[in-house]
Amino acid sequence: MEGENIVKLHGTKNSAFSFRVELALKIKGIPYEYVDEDLRNKSETLLKYNPVHKKVPILVHNGKPVVESLVILEYIDEVWKENGHQLLPQDPCTRAKVRFWANFLHQQLFAPMLPVITTEGEAQAKAIKEEIDALKVVEEGMLEFFPTKPITSEDQLGLLDIVICSVLGYSKAIEEVIGVKLVDPERNPLVFSWVEALIELPAVKEIRPSHEKSVAFIHFIRDNLKAPKA
Repeated sequence: MEGENIVKLHGTKNSAFSFRVELALKIKGIPYEYVDEDLRNKSETLLKYNPVHKKVPILVHNGKPVVESLVILEYIDEVWKENGHQLLPQDPCTRAKVRFWANFLHQQLFAPMLPVITTEGEAQAKAIKEEIDALKVVEEGMLEFFPTKPITSEDQLGLLDIVICSVLGYSKAIEEVIGVKLVDPERNPLVFSWVEALIELPAVKEIRPSHEKSVAFIHFIRDNLKAPKA
């Protein structure tokens, strides 16, 4: 029927969370309209569709909004089962493990990123240690899910790949700005090689901002959200 499956994605180009959803739509081959939101001047549409958190991303499917990036990824996988491959495994136990690690990556790796960027001295050192400790846990935990061969195409991507790419795809830009290597090839060989393979995929390159733009954005965050000195 004409008018079915009208998809709009409200996001911002520098949002790791918007990136997740856009990548999922791309690799599933779902046509969509991208609505670029200005979070400093939030639109009435954004506030209407996400009145609780007032944030992006928001997926609007046939006029009905779905919010929160991990929720949206699962929604996409459930609604468009026939499009491409499934992002989540079919086995319930494995699927539950994937959900656990996706939440861990989302919370334990992403959460320290802002203080890593915006603080200095002891506060920054504490945030960097938290990030490195979390990466150590991920390095050990991902052995169960890491492919035996490097990822070479989008049809190999699952939910964990999308989340790790969104969380650590900007790590080189952050490292350049703060002068500290977070994802180290010796300390985190599995995670390092995983992220390196992901960021080289054409679909990822199409969506991700360039390294230069990412560095400029990290500088912008650091300059505008820098925590005051104690």
